[in-house]
Amino acid sequence: MRSDLDWPLWKHNRRIDAVTPMDEAVRRVLAEYEGRIAAERRLTQAVDLKQFIARRDEFLLPIGPDTAQVLNILIKSAMARSILEVGTSYGYSTLWLADAARHTDGRVVSLELADYKARYAREALARAGLADRVTIHVGSALATLPELQGPFDFVLIDLWKDLYVDCLDLIYPKLAPGAFVVADNMILPEEVRADAENYRRRIRQLEFDSVLLPIGSGIELSRRR
Repeated sequence: MRSDLDWPLWKHNRRIDAVTPMDEAVRRVLAEYEGRIAAERRLTQAVDLKQFIARRDEFLLPIGPDTAQVLNILIKSAMARSILEVGTSYGYSTLWLADAARHTDGRVVSLELADYKARYAREALARAGLADRVTIHVGSALATLPELQGPFDFVLIDLWKDLYVDCLDLIYPKLAPGAFVVADNMILPEEVRADAENYRRRIRQLEFDSVLLPIGSGIELSRRR
């Protein structure tokens, strides 16, 4: 089984510049997020693990900026138009996906369990001028995924890690040929390493080329054959 990424990233004759300048409204909203991320980082360093777990729904817990930029570039380069995000949280990654979707004339479908997080994300997307690119479904991902039509060209999985494998199995039949699937938190935090390894083992049982990349908290980047 291949584990390299030597496949072509361009599915169409029209290639898009992966470093297309970001809209100023998007930059402003990202700056808001980054300010909150910095404040939360200081706070999490000041509390113990038990306190953090009790308060974790307060925190963004986003993919890092390096990971976000990789996903943004990959979507643009692959001309992915149908994008699925499993785990909106407060919308930081959603904003990056939506920015890429605007350049590919695509759309993002995002799933979030908590209504207040989805509301925060929608407000941020509206301020960035990207609300028309995203549909957020509120509810259990395991209940929502079977209702989605697909096919999807690009998927980001970033919710509670013990749900990764079940979500993957529901997503797999809805993937377009050559679709990319990215799973976050494959290396950190260590507390979820067993769930990450279960996911990595499962995706290698399916028709994917897949590789672990030490970007941010570690991502598994996979492409359906």
